[in-house]
Amino acid sequence: MKGIGKYWGIIAFAGLIVGWTAGAALAVLVVLSAVSAVYFFFQVPFWCCAVNRDGSLCRRNSSGILMGCSLRQHKWQKMKMTLVPHGWKTLNRGLWGSPTQGVTTLAGLATVVSGVVSVIALLVASN
Repeated sequence: MKGIGKYWGIIAFAGLIVGWTAGAALAVLVVLSAVSAVYFFFQVPFWCCAVNRDGSLCRRNSSGILMGCSLRQHKWQKMKMTLVPHGWKTLNRGLWGSPTQGVTTLAGLATVVSGVVSVIALLVASN
């Protein structure tokens, strides 16, 4: 994707923020949270941050917080870091590498929190 097409999730995230402040329907908030989370975890431009052989973090571009760069080993390493608890420290180190990555990480976490709160509120409202 080129141009603004690779930043479509930011529009969904802005819609999510507006939805929360305007009191949108809970189902809309759940959908916007899910769409934003998919964008931030699997498509947003991000550094790979997998561990290289010399112990440094990979600075190649990747798609999403959870995905590695074009190197197959880095893709597996990033997935392994998210699933294995002792890899969380290394993954966390890469999530805050620059101000842009920090904002992206916070936005990804906000979408998860928003989704969980929306689903719980939807379940409570249906009972």
